[in-house]
Amino acid sequence: MNPEQTRPEPRGDAAGVRVHFVGAGPGAADLLTVRAVRLLEAADVVLFPGTYLDPGVLAHVSPDAELIDTQDLDLDQITARIVDAARAGRSVVRLASGDLSVYSALHEQARRLDAAGVAWDVTPGVPAYAAAAAAVGRELTVPLLGQSVVLTRTQARSTAMPSGEALAAFAATGATLVLHLAITRTRELMAEVAPHVGADCPVVVAHRVSQPEQQILRGTVATIADAVEAAGLRQAALIMVGRTLDPASAGESYLYDPRRDRTIKRR
Repeated sequence: MNPEQTRPEPRGDAAGVRVHFVGAGPGAADLLTVRAVRLLEAADVVLFPGTYLDPGVLAHVSPDAELIDTQDLDLDQITARIVDAARAGRSVVRLASGDLSVYSALHEQARRLDAAGVAWDVTPGVPAYAAAAAAVGRELTVPLLGQSVVLTRTQARSTAMPSGEALAAFAATGATLVLHLAITRTRELMAEVAPHVGADCPVVVAHRVSQPEQQILRGTVATIADAVEAAGLRQAALIMVGRTLDPASAGESYLYDPRRDRTIKRR
């Protein structure tokens, strides 16, 4: 039987869970959830992604805790540290940038912990794309312009993309695109989406959004690659593409339409 089907639902340390996967949000120390802060304060061991994390996040950690930067460790080395600490009765927080629901390697780590018989749980974090949208004051789903958001990445020095998840196919839908792990291929990717969204389609690039080093670049499919290259961005950035980013001709939501019949009672 699949271990994921038999593992009991974790409910915190009182239920024997000593390993907590925690979304660190986009990096700012004040964009952690209250639950995340409490877990960090109580942790004996904290594993964190040094490449992407604002050091201020670690100010929530007890000075007595062991800090482990994972940027130079492989998955098996990271798992070994977690398992050893948990078996020694120590409380472990494994921080991940953004939210653990996307591009966090949660599945790979959790599968190893299940095999080792180590219980774990997950605390969500503010996703980077949400912080980027907030930084530019935009909604990514705007009536008549775009009602879907595609969170995706592209393949370079990384795991192969599934055959049905071509960027051009996503672009053809007209949905707002959020491209992770793609900043070094900006020019190539804009050429790929241009036939579907248009050269004048708005683009926002968010680098280390919410952190002290934050940079926000605005442009279009035709111009954004020049801006990215001029800024020298090579990592810790995401690209948002879509008409929703400059909604000059947007419609309005039916939910708040004054013509909507509000006499229907809700059950």
